[in-house]
Amino acid sequence: MRTVQFREALNEAMSEEMRRDENVFLLGEEVAEYDGAYKVSKGMLQEFGEKRVIDTPIAELGFAGIAVGASMNGLRPIVEFMTWNFALLASDQIINSAAKMLQMSGGQFHCPIVFRGGNGSAGQLAATHSQSFESIYAHVPGLKVITPSTPADAKGLLKSAIRDNDPVVFLESEKMYGDKGEIPEGEYLIPIGVADTKREGKDVTIVSFGKIIKVAHAAAEELAKEGIDCEIIDLRTIRPIDYPAVVESIKKTNRCVVVEESWPLASISSEIAYHIQRYAFDYLDAPVMRVTQTDTPIPFSLPLVEAAVPTVDKVINAVKATLYRN
Repeated sequence: MRTVQFREALNEAMSEEMRRDENVFLLGEEVAEYDGAYKVSKGMLQEFGEKRVIDTPIAELGFAGIAVGASMNGLRPIVEFMTWNFALLASDQIINSAAKMLQMSGGQFHCPIVFRGGNGSAGQLAATHSQSFESIYAHVPGLKVITPSTPADAKGLLKSAIRDNDPVVFLESEKMYGDKGEIPEGEYLIPIGVADTKREGKDVTIVSFGKIIKVAHAAAEELAKEGIDCEIIDLRTIRPIDYPAVVESIKKTNRCVVVEESWPLASISSEIAYHIQRYAFDYLDAPVMRVTQTDTPIPFSLPLVEAAVPTVDKVINAVKATLYRN
């Protein structure tokens, strides 16, 4: 096993797939000459050249459309958005072209594209640069949505996404790029749509994904000091969701807290809560609890950011509520 940064794991995944398949190429804002806004594409221009690592203007709708056309003609683009907040401008191409092309063409045209970049709150970036888009893109048939929490998951899932024939929305975080973790030696892929049990436990299931998994782990460590044993399920893939993994965990723990950093209405946590009450109702000993961002835009003030986003204390309180220990 090797220890690498999250950004390095992404870089390895893209580089390995570009060496494997000449049809794979990277385009996006500052990916070439600047080595990527967050240095995810460091060294790739030097290895693959300007025809396969392409700097674009700050025109997300335009270069997302170029990627759709390229994918329909046999290429496999990786599109890097500096942030998914900017990619709102590209949502027409992602939702109305890439996601629907296979059906609209009667199966004649696949769109093997990976749209990737930073997602969610990343500090004092304020309301228009701190949004989480998992539930928005997961709402769209034809898209696959992935949000890894570790370097190993990031590499294995990104490689699978690049090889997939459907458009994939790959959500990262500026706050994760420097995270370090072990990854397996040699080539490996992680199947899309398979959750991972990051921590075994018997008292309550915490379901989460992306960088908020770190909050879940920190909360579980604190709860363990009080004798509360938490199981942590990392969804990893938001569409398709590995519902059986969640249900099987609930059958063991009989309680659930779902943690995510997006807004509460029509969220991934509400979808998980519905599925649990539909398929594991008889196993529940308490209502499913949710910890989400507050139903407000993210503020700029640091104390208000802390009040708005999921925190360790909020997760601890939710877990204790399911155990009736508050």
